Amino acid sequence: MTHQVADPHSFPGNSFTDERRQMVENHLRRRGIDDARVLWAMGEVPRELFVPDVQRDEAYCDGALPIGYGQTISQPYTVAYMCQAAQLHGEERVLEVGTGSGYGAAVLGMLAREVHTVERIARLAQRAEQTLQSLGLDHVVVHLGDGSEGWSAAAPYDAIIVTAAAERLPFAYQEQLADGGRLIIPIGPHGQTQRLCRFTREGNALTKEDLGAFVFVPLVSPT
Repeated sequence: MTHQVADPHSFPGNSFTDERRQMVENHLRRRGIDDARVLWAMGEVPRELFVPDVQRDEAYCDGALPIGYGQTISQPYTVAYMCQAAQLHGEERVLEVGTGSGYGAAVLGMLAREVHTVERIARLAQRAEQTLQSLGLDHVVVHLGDGSEGWSAAAPYDAIIVTAAAERLPFAYQEQLADGGRLIIPIGPHGQTQRLCRFTREGNALTKEDLGAFVFVPLVSPT
């Protein structure tokens, strides 16, 4: 049975409905995002609730915004692109590494049956959890921990999305990915352009696809 998420029409933030619609049309659809479910999810999740109050008027610009603690909320296009690359149909268990504001986890929560998201900064994890709960996304679970180790307690995952760049593919993600699962992760040196990659597990082997150039914050361990 498909998991029923909260009714998006009950989401707060309806005053930004036009801005969300324009974001979907101008920043996503026109740039090649064509997965109907991803476009729908991006058009429903109130991004303005995931940014600081003073920046709510900028919530639907196609750019990253600071959320404190040296972190940012990713630009809408990047979130949509990674979700589309994960090829979700609604029954998946998903791991997100790097909760940040919780916005990406919320979008994934509209697209998947169960989402686990890991954040290393306690204040960000707490804030994201509160926002997600306020939206009724109870099947999106926030964990405080070292995202470079994934989250083995709920593995295996049908999809893993990593929102920070690793210089090499962490072995933990390979172990926690289900057969047939997709791993979306930027690979490359910190402070430079990285390559966003999709790894698909087939038995004990991984096939790799290059999805293009992006720039992400580094994947780091709290220790």
